[in-house]
This record gives sequence, C-alpha cells and structure tokens, in this order.
Amino acid sequence: MQATLAMPAPNELVPLIPELSLAGLGFLLLMLDLFVSDARRGITHVLSVAILLLVAAMVVLGVGAGDEASVLSGMFVRDTMADVLKVGVCVVSAIALLFVWPDLRERGIYKGEVSVLVLFAVLGMMLLISAGSLVMVYLGLELLALSSYALVAIDRDNPLASEAAIKYFVLGALASGLLLYGMSLVYGATGSLDLAAIRNAAMGIDSPMLLTGVVFMTAGVAFKFGAVPFHMWLPDVYHGSPTPITLFISSAPKLAAFAMVVRLFGFGTGSLAEQWQPLMAVLATLSLVVGNVIALVQANLKRMLAYSTVSHVGFVFLGFAGGGAEGYAAAMFYVIAYALMATAAFGAIVLMARRGFEADQVADYKGLSARDPWSAAMVLCVMASMAGVPPFLGFWAKLAVLRAAIDGNVLWLAIVGVVFAVIGAYYYLHVIKVMYFDEPVGEPIAARDNGVMRFVFSVNALALLVLGVFWNPIMTWCKAAFA
Repeated sequence: MQATLAMPAPNELVPLIPELSLAGLGFLLLMLDLFVSDARRGITHVLSVAILLLVAAMVVLGVGAGDEASVLSGMFVRDTMADVLKVGVCVVSAIALLFVWPDLRERGIYKGEVSVLVLFAVLGMMLLISAGSLVMVYLGLELLALSSYALVAIDRDNPLASEAAIKYFVLGALASGLLLYGMSLVYGATGSLDLAAIRNAAMGIDSPMLLTGVVFMTAGVAFKFGAVPFHMWLPDVYHGSPTPITLFISSAPKLAAFAMVVRLFGFGTGSLAEQWQPLMAVLATLSLVVGNVIALVQANLKRMLAYSTVSHVGFVFLGFAGGGAEGYAAAMFYVIAYALMATAAFGAIVLMARRGFEADQVADYKGLSARDPWSAAMVLCVMASMAGVPPFLGFWAKLAVLRAAIDGNVLWLAIVGVVFAVIGAYYYLHVIKVMYFDEPVGEPIAARDNGVMRFVFSVNALALLVLGVFWNPIMTWCKAAFA
C-alpha cells in the first residue's frame, strides 16, 4: 500500500501561531530590508524588536493555546514549560538586539541580515523548546546553530571573529553529529522518533544500543551547553565574537538547551534516569571545578565570563542530577536567572566599549565608580548576582539547584557546588573591588552617551535585585511547568 503525505489539518496549526507568525514576519522583514538604504536601516531593526515582543505577547496571552497539547502527530508540544521558556527567549533576544544596533553600527559592521538571523535563531529555539520528536529537536537545533554561526562571523575582516566562527562551526558540527548518531541509536532500539513513544518503549529494556545512544546524546547536549570536557569552543567564541553577538549567544540559547535536555532525557528517556543522572553529576562536577578555577586567572573580562558560563552550566546540571520535578524546576529557574545575568554582564561591556576600545579587560574598570557612579552600581548588581550574593536573583538560583541535589540524594555533589560557589565568588568580587578601590590606569572609561542602551542595561541590572526579592512567583511558574 502506497503511503500518502497528507497536509496537516488547520486546527493542528493553531498552537503554532506564534512560530508561524515569527517565520512569516521574519521573511517579510528580509524582503523589506532589500529596499531600505543603509542610512534608514534602523527601521528594520526597530521592527525586529517589535516582532519579538509581539510574539512574546502572543504566548503570554495564550494565542493558539488550547486543550490539545500535542499536534502534528506528536512532533510539536505546547505546554507550560514551553510557554515560559518561549517568553524568556523572545524577551532576552529583544534585549540583545537593543545592544546590537548601536554597537555594530558605530563599528561599521551592522548589516540588515543581523536582525533577520536573530529572528530565525529565535524560531529555531522555539521549535526546539516545543519538540515532541527527535526530528523536531534536530530541526530546531540546526536552525539555531546555522543562524548563530553566521552571526559570529558577521565581522568578516576581524581575524578573531573569523577564527571564532570557524571553531564554532567545526565543533558545532561535531556536536550535532554526536547528537544525531545518538538519536539514530535510540531510534534503532525503540523503533520510534516520538519522545513519548520512546519513553514507553524504553521501560524495562536493557539494550546496549539504547544506552549507547543515550551516552552519545549526553555528549552532544554537553557540547551545546559548553560543559566540561566539551567546553573548548566556548571561551574562544565568546572572546572572538562582537560583544553584542556574544551577549545573544550566551543567553537565549541556554534556555533552548535546557528544554532540549528536558525533552530528550526527562520526557524521552526518563525511565533510564538511573543511567544518565550519574553522567549529569560527572558533567556538573567537572564544569564547576574547571570553569571556576580557570576563570580565577583570566584578565580578559569576556574570557572570564566565558569560563564562568562553564561553571554556571555545572549548576544547571546539578538540577538535572537531582532529577524529578523538583530538580527540573530548579534547573529551569537557574537557566532563566542565568540568561538575565548574562545579558546584563555582556551588556555592561557593550555599554563601556566604543570604536577602537573594547573595554574587555578587567583593568579597564579601575576607578569606574569615581567617573560614573551609576554604571558602577549597576555592574556591582550584576557581579553580585552572578557571585550568588543575597538577596540577588543568582543567590536563590544557586540555592534552588543545591536543594534539588540534596533532595535527589547526591549530597556530595551539593557540597562540591557550595565549595566552588565560594571559590567562584572571588573573580566576581574582584571586579567590584577594581571599580571601587583601584586607581584608574590609562584612558578613563565611562558609559556611552546612549540613552536607550543605558536605560535597558539599568533595567536589566536592577531586575536582578528586584527579582531576587520577589523570586517566588518565578519559581512557582517553573514548578507549574513540571506539576
């Protein structure tokens, strides 16, 4: 009997209204950019930010949400976790775009394709977040990856950026290959690409092929997260990329990577948790140790933040190692907090930089409090939150994953987390010390005279304090996603 390819029913496309709107508006923006001169390119940039906020509003208002959580034969899942993470991705990406335009335009490297690439990267993240099958996971991941490679290489005449793009592409392709090979083994062992069917088929199966597939998928996910020992691409890519692009790729994709882990392991191979949770614990330990220790000796602020990202990934994996609904909720809370902290941290560098001066050395911030007290106070909020100082948001995020690890009977891992949280606080507090207690060296720096950028950065930094005081609603949303 010959199989026929049927078009999806209109009601099956309703839950995809935010994604379809983003794709359609992204293509329209691409066509519009062809007819806009360089002098008026700010129009398309403003429209790209508006599109992201519109899509976020659609998700918040429940446009397209219905009783049916799974459509397209289970390939697309729209649930509470997906909606929360999609709003986070859109908002963080909109913040990133507000930093992209002034910086890249001043350096003469802004192209209309930047905004479009960000929109399609966000589309890939949204598909990845709602993936209900291995096919949708890979589709969303590659759409995100291909857009990210092009964004990193946008400054073609910069040797550092070109090197970063090549490393990102080669190692990203390797990670995708590992993940795809793991998926093929899981498909061979279970006979299905649907994550729900894989979960049911994996129950009671003691298949070497299935376990090998899980190991390869774990390696692929660790590459995408930047967990040790698969972190070698991350410092060079963060350092070599234009700082606004680093801001984007360091924040929003982490939300999508979290969703990928939950879909593949929590929902897809949850019955094999006893096999993959120890792998998560090992990745968490290595990331905490290596990330924090190497960050201690970094003089370049972007590389320091890159290695600190590795340590933050270790904390996210604490929640996965703890397992269960509490562990996933804690990891989700942490990755949301980290996305906000990363946008603010790299946003501070963009705000202080200008053409010919990158402001990416820790020594550049010496005496900042005397020249620009407000900006210094905002950077203090960011660094204190990343260090886990109460009552900032980062403190509650660390506390949540440590509690999840203890509840998951991995007390030793929680102890490792506490020890390296204390060690990691040093390099964040060192930046604060440099700003407030050191004399300036060389040309004094201060924030750019850009009202929009200063406002966005200040709101982002202050949000880390305000949300630290009122953190409970965010944690409640995260718990509701796994109730």
